[in-house]
Amino acid sequence: MNILLETDLLNRIKVAAKEAGNIMINASHSRVMQKSGHANFCTETDERIQRFLVERLGDILPEASFVGEEDGQDIFTEKMSGGHTFIIDPIDGTSNFISGYRPSVVSIALLKDGRPYIGVVYDPFGDEMYHALSGKGAYLNGERIMSSDAPLSESLAVFGTAPYYPELIDRTFETVKKLMPLCVDVRRSGTAAFDMCCVASGRCSLYFEMRLQLWDYAAAALIAKEAGCTVTDADGNELSYRGPASAVCLARGIKEMPECFT
Repeated sequence: MNILLETDLLNRIKVAAKEAGNIMINASHSRVMQKSGHANFCTETDERIQRFLVERLGDILPEASFVGEEDGQDIFTEKMSGGHTFIIDPIDGTSNFISGYRPSVVSIALLKDGRPYIGVVYDPFGDEMYHALSGKGAYLNGERIMSSDAPLSESLAVFGTAPYYPELIDRTFETVKKLMPLCVDVRRSGTAAFDMCCVASGRCSLYFEMRLQLWDYAAAALIAKEAGCTVTDADGNELSYRGPASAVCLARGIKEMPECFT
């Protein structure tokens, strides 16, 4: 695929993400459904946005497969290791969306032969569009971004609580307890994709969560890597982009895995 076609594909995916974000903003009421796991919710708006994205992205790249959080499309199959696969999270931060808490984002990744190729994360409430094309850098609203080169001791850190997995509570908060003396302070937004993009854009220097689904991290991990971040699982291994994983995202100023993870 030449650079002109790559750029056109990326731009069309960004337009689809913005349109999906408009659906989110304009949803006045949305029926809430409980899924398996603690406080794991889905809304009619999640389902509506996913259907919209499958249709719109399918028009853009008809040969692509789909993995999405809703509508039973949540399994990465071996067949998807070849060709193109869209990984979509219609609303990352559904609990935030239900409660009117910010942010909530649309996340779209495109894998090529099983590896991240395009990543788009859109926060409609802040009108922030993050994107990356593999090997071409990371951008926020069209401006090139790089992660911070400050040390952890001079930076904020963000984390996720893996709320659907109560067995990970102790490990998560023991890690936070060890992390706090190493950084300025910690934050939690409620959306993994947004948090990882905040590391990419230099607002903070570390993000971690002990379990994420593929659609939570696929787009934002590429954006972070293209912004100079190191993105691994909690044991320092490369992410597989096949399914659930822990995740640690370190900005440029953090040269090795902090001791709170060892």
